[in-house]
Amino acid sequence: MLSTTRSTLRNTDVLVVGGGLAGLSTAVFLAQQGVDCLLIERRTELSGHPRSRGVHPRAMELMRSAGVEDELRSMPSARLLADNSGVIAAQSLAGPELGVLDEKYVMDVTADVGPLSPTGWCLCHQGELEDVLRGRAERLGVALRFSTELLSFEQDGPAGEEVTAHVRDGVTGTERTLKARYLVAADGAHSGIRQALGVPFAGEVLGHYANVHFAADLTEQLAGRRFLLCYTFNEQVRGALMPLDNASDWLLHVAYDPAETDLESFTEERCAELVRAATGVAGLSPRIRSVSPWEGAARTAARFRDGRVFLVGDAAHVMPPSGGFGSSTGIQDAHNLAWKLSAVLDGWAGETLLDSYDEERRPICEATVEQAALRSGDRPRLLDEPGERPPVHPGIVEDALVWLSWRYRSSAVASWDEGVLPGYGVWSAENDGRPGSRAPHLRLRKGGAELSALDLFGTRPVLLTGPDNRAWREAARALSHELGVPLALYGVGAELTDVDDRWPELYGVTAQGAVLVRPDGVVAWRCAEAPVFARNTLRAVLTRLFGRDGAGRDGER
Repeated sequence: MLSTTRSTLRNTDVLVVGGGLAGLSTAVFLAQQGVDCLLIERRTELSGHPRSRGVHPRAMELMRSAGVEDELRSMPSARLLADNSGVIAAQSLAGPELGVLDEKYVMDVTADVGPLSPTGWCLCHQGELEDVLRGRAERLGVALRFSTELLSFEQDGPAGEEVTAHVRDGVTGTERTLKARYLVAADGAHSGIRQALGVPFAGEVLGHYANVHFAADLTEQLAGRRFLLCYTFNEQVRGALMPLDNASDWLLHVAYDPAETDLESFTEERCAELVRAATGVAGLSPRIRSVSPWEGAARTAARFRDGRVFLVGDAAHVMPPSGGFGSSTGIQDAHNLAWKLSAVLDGWAGETLLDSYDEERRPICEATVEQAALRSGDRPRLLDEPGERPPVHPGIVEDALVWLSWRYRSSAVASWDEGVLPGYGVWSAENDGRPGSRAPHLRLRKGGAELSALDLFGTRPVLLTGPDNRAWREAARALSHELGVPLALYGVGAELTDVDDRWPELYGVTAQGAVLVRPDGVVAWRCAEAPVFARNTLRAVLTRLFGRDGAGRDGER
C-alpha cells in the first residue's frame, strides 16, 4: 500500500493538466514563448492508441511554426497514408461498394491548397502526433510529470492572483502542493476541472462507439484502393474501417448501445467477429491490439475561462469525427491561448487580453461542433443512389472555410467595420486580411530564401508594411520602447520581396499602409494608407487591442 506524505512540489507560471494532444500542444506553444510551464498527466505514459487520424492545413501551419512539420510527415502513418483520399461505403471491405462521398463541400486531403497555405493535410494518427509533441516539449525544457494526478485546486491569494493545486504521485503516493499563476484544463471530455468549476457542457450525444485497433493483412481485399475511410453496412456490423498503413494495421469504429451492451463484452473473440464481418473475410484471424470506447457527442462548454483557469481541447468542446475537425480545433485553442498568457506574464499586455480567449475561441468552436454534427448527419446519404439523394443540409459550409476562413470578434481585434458576408456566420468566403481573420498566405523572398508570410509570426506582434514605410518604421521603433511591446516590422517590397505581387490584394492595403498581425497569425488591425500621425494611431491601437488602456509598462491596470 502506498504511503501518503505531503510536500511542496514547485512554483510555475502555468500548470497544464492533461498530457493528451491539447495539453502537449499548449505546453509546446507556451515553451516557444519562453513561458515556464509544468504539465501533469495521471497516466503513466501516452496511450499510443491511434484514435483520430489527420491534421488539417491550419493545424499543420501551427505545427510548422512549432518546428515539427517535417517530423510529423516522416512518421510511419503519415508516410504510408500520404496518397490516401476519399470516403466510401460498402457492405464490407471485400464486398460491393455502395456509395462515395463526393459532395461539393468536401475538399479532399490531396487537394492543392498551395494558393491558401504553405502546407497541407498530414495523415499522421494521434498516437504518433502526441509522441512528436512530447519530444518537442521536452527539447524546449517543459517539465512533464506523468503518473501525477490533480486532486483539487483553488484560486486564491490576496486578490485571487494564483492557483493552488493539490496533486498526487501515482507511484509513491506522495501528495504535493503546487502554486501557479494560471491553470490550463486539458483533461479531456470528462474534465474534472470543468466539473469542479460548475461550467455547463451543453449539447447532445449522437452515439457510443468502440475503437478496435487490430492487425490483419487485408492487402487482397483492399485491391489497390487507398481510401481514408470505409463505412461498412451489413447485418453483423455497422461501422467504419480506417487503414493505418494500407496493409495490416487497422482501426474499426463500431457503434454500440451502452444501455444494452457493456464495454467488457468487447472481448478479443467478439472483436474478431466484428472485424471478420466488417472486412468480409470469414476465416480471418485478426490480432486485437486494443479497444477504446468513445462518445460521439456535440458539446461546447458555456465558458472557456473561469478566473485563472482556461479550458482547451476536449475539456472545452467535443464533436463527432466527421470532417476531421476535433483534434485540430484543440490545437488552435492552445495556440490562441499561449501567446496571450505569455504577453500578460511578460508584462506587455494587460490582464484583460485573456478575456479574448473565450470571446474568440468559443464562437468558433461552437460553429465547428455544429459543422461536424451536420456532416455526421449527412453521412447516411452515402447509401442512397446519387440521383435519389436528398439535398445537402443548407447549413454545411465548405471544408476550406472551416479550416482557414473563420473570423474572430473580440476586444483583441479591430472593429468589424468590414463585416463577414451574409449567411456565413463566423466564416468568411473572403481571405483578404480583414481584422479577426487568419493572415493570408503570401509567398515572400528574404535574401535567397523563400518563405510564407505566416513564417514571420509566432513569438511577437508583427507590423507588415509596404515599401514606403518610413513613418511606420519610426513609430514602431519608438512605441516598442515606450510600451515595452516586442513589435517587429517587415517591409513587403523592402527587405521582403513579394514573389507573386499580391501583397496589396491579399492584405487590403496600399504601398503606404500597414497591417498589425498578432503572434498567433491573426490580423488585429489594418490601415490602408499611412495617417498623418502614424505614431499616435499605432499607440492607440496597441494599447487598446493588447489591454494596455491606462496601463503602465508592466501591463497591470
